[in-house]
Amino acid sequence: MNITSTDRLWAESVWEAVSAKLSAVRERSASKIPFTTVQGVHDDRSLPETRNFWTNGFWAGLLWQMYQATGDARYAQTARFTEGILDQDLEEFEKLHHDVGFMWMASSVADYRLTGRPEARHRGLHAASMLSGRFNPAGDYIRAWNEKPDGDTTGWAIIDCMMNLSILYWASEETGDPRFRHVAVRHADKSLRHFIRPDGSVKHIVEFDPDTGEEVCSYGGQGYATGSSWTRGQAWAIYGFMISYHHTHDPRYLDAAKRVAHYFIANIPENGRIPVDFRSPAEPFYEDDAATAIACCGMLEIAREVPENESDIYLRAAIRLLKVMAAETCDFSPETDGITTSCSTRYYEDRHNYNLIYADYYFVEAVLKLLDRDFWLW
Repeated sequence: MNITSTDRLWAESVWEAVSAKLSAVRERSASKIPFTTVQGVHDDRSLPETRNFWTNGFWAGLLWQMYQATGDARYAQTARFTEGILDQDLEEFEKLHHDVGFMWMASSVADYRLTGRPEARHRGLHAASMLSGRFNPAGDYIRAWNEKPDGDTTGWAIIDCMMNLSILYWASEETGDPRFRHVAVRHADKSLRHFIRPDGSVKHIVEFDPDTGEEVCSYGGQGYATGSSWTRGQAWAIYGFMISYHHTHDPRYLDAAKRVAHYFIANIPENGRIPVDFRSPAEPFYEDDAATAIACCGMLEIAREVPENESDIYLRAAIRLLKVMAAETCDFSPETDGITTSCSTRYYEDRHNYNLIYADYYFVEAVLKLLDRDFWLW
């Protein structure tokens, strides 16, 4: 990527602010697994009733990115708290779900890649085995979630799971066993055929017949409605297909990521603030920093892979969005714990415009990508 000197100076200034903030936050939240902030203070999802929450790897992932970028061993020490807490989840596997890639890729696998700790490798392979066990060979998809009180979800798959395939690719590369990779590729191919619409927009949930693999219907999920365009789903698709491209070098996945990215870029509002859903009403306006940050990471990965005369499309879009976030919705004060402030987990929820740990993670990862100082976690 050919980042201009002006943009590099800007990214360096943001990195300095992030580094100063997280140096303080690391100490305050050393015995927590945060999801959000309450009055500027990290909450804690390390308790037994919330320990298996899908976002519980991102705090560790953020700390491992900081460890890689700074060399400060205190970040590694704090990151390992998450691994110890999540060990019980490996025993109580019936409570787990399709997001074990997020949970253990960002914690244990990151630890193993950076430090070589054998117990971290063991945890990552255990999680990969559980994720591969969710694969339906008749339908070629990894099942999302578990049973829900309001209905059978046996045939459900979601676009988010494209990100979780990273732990399967890693397990194959680490062990030399191709079965993990085969599961990942078959799910990616199924998603390629059924989740991306001709215009580049993306479905959130697709229900398949679990015995035949035929598509039954789709659902709006966390977006505005069925047939709409949930922006975090768009972002998961951009980055998720780039992960599959990174591990397989199959050009179909790069083309898919580009197609979704083009749709995303074409729908960026004039003010650069990304809504929860591109097809939602103009008012009330709900936005999502997480969708913005994830999409930026995916677009920067595209920019790294395409020819120089093409990469500027994705690089400029990502820098524009990151600058808007840094100037308007990020909190760099060392006195508060969260960085992002304008997140939403879904369109229909009781509150909007708050902090989320995974938005913080992807924002920092994107800034480090601009500086070529990121750690390839996925």
